[in-house]
Amino acid sequence: MPADQEIKPTRQRIAVVAVGEGFQPAAQSLAAHLGVPLLREVPDKDAGAPELLLLLDDSGLTLTDGTMRLQPDLSSLARRAVPGKVQRELLVRAAKLKAGPHGLRAMDATAGFGSDALLLAAAGFEVTLYERDPVIAALAADALRRARELPQLDSAASRMTLLEGDSIAALQALSKPVDVVLLDPMFPERRKSASVKKKFQLLHRLERPCDNEDELLQAALDAHPRKVIIKRPLKGPYLAGKKPSYSISGKSVRYDCLVL
Repeated sequence: MPADQEIKPTRQRIAVVAVGEGFQPAAQSLAAHLGVPLLREVPDKDAGAPELLLLLDDSGLTLTDGTMRLQPDLSSLARRAVPGKVQRELLVRAAKLKAGPHGLRAMDATAGFGSDALLLAAAGFEVTLYERDPVIAALAADALRRARELPQLDSAASRMTLLEGDSIAALQALSKPVDVVLLDPMFPERRKSASVKKKFQLLHRLERPCDNEDELLQAALDAHPRKVIIKRPLKGPYLAGKKPSYSISGKSVRYDCLVL
């Protein structure tokens, strides 16, 4: 894709910028994959500039609107993802199961940046992550790459496989059984909450709240895992109105567990 091509309207008018010549090949590949322009430098903020930029430099991949910046970083979980501590995590408690002959397998059907999946992986699960938004998937893949470079996270991160695509279709076509399916669809009320950090407003500009929660939950149930775990805001309604077998609640989130 020519670096000086005219910017064409896209879903969010995103462009990719490589900061440094060494990152040009990776930036060009990413721009081609996303179907967005590749720019030689960060443009001036004017009427013709993209709304969002993906900057690739020696720190990794960053999403910015020129004011806010978002670079997911799994290293902040290092202290929580260690034996003795990770077992006390709400999600890990919700997912607790006796390992079968194949070990423990989980599918995170709404991966986001992979924080929850990392905790499951640290607890011993082999985790497959699906993220439908290609920009979020690219940011998550870069975060996972950096996590694999950290000695304290390498073991857990090596048990995570991130895939870009439709998790509903993936659930319907599973070739291997999974023990746990994790669902964390974006919740509309979160978008208006004053507690949402400014940097995550960029994420909300990319991905819509879940508009097919009935289909998503049914696909998870039809995959016949041993548990479906649904992450919800503490006082949020049940996903698709389905009452769980039990719930585990923290200060701000709740895990609804459907035992099959």
